[in-house]
Amino acid sequence: MELVKNVHWLEKMKGSFVYVITGEEPVLIDTGMPNKGPLLEAELRKIGLSLGDVAHILLTHHDVDHIGNAHWLQERSTAKLWAPERDLPYIHGSAKRPGLKRIISTLVKADTPQVDAVYCAGERIGSIEVIETPGHTPGHVSMLYGDTLFAGDLVMSRGGKLRPSPKLMTWNPVELRQSLQKFTQHSFDWVCPAHGGPVQHGSLRDL
Repeated sequence: MELVKNVHWLEKMKGSFVYVITGEEPVLIDTGMPNKGPLLEAELRKIGLSLGDVAHILLTHHDVDHIGNAHWLQERSTAKLWAPERDLPYIHGSAKRPGLKRIISTLVKADTPQVDAVYCAGERIGSIEVIETPGHTPGHVSMLYGDTLFAGDLVMSRGGKLRPSPKLMTWNPVELRQSLQKFTQHSFDWVCPAHGGPVQHGSLRDL
């Protein structure tokens, strides 16, 4: 579904949604739950893209349901894989995920991708601004494209309402709250979380 010009929500990637920004260099925001590579490829075809068209894959953080198809995509495309530096040990498997996520990662397996590049402060990839929003994980980032915020797991939605990431799944609730504060002065045309559908005219002001 095209939300606004060049911004696509891959609705069938349920469990952890994936978004696509088309244009000169097509970009994937996250890669979804493991073992959904063929479904992801089929969804790309619906918007006129092949795997070879994807130029960049931007990971918001290290959770298994976000990196799930990154390795699969790397084997079938030349896309550059980006990730937050503070989350690299978890993505590459040199550190164990904390708390409940450690259990989840033993039950839900994802092949280990090789990150090509890490975000720098104030990073821009084409017209996409990468914003540091730690809290859910140490390195969690969000992306701003025009008036659309790709929020990863900073927030989730239910019934068209936004809410913060659950404390049970949050690495540092204090940092999460500070990250939310970065957006309190702005209402977005769309807020696109990984869990729950996109919310139009979304605001993080009262969360």
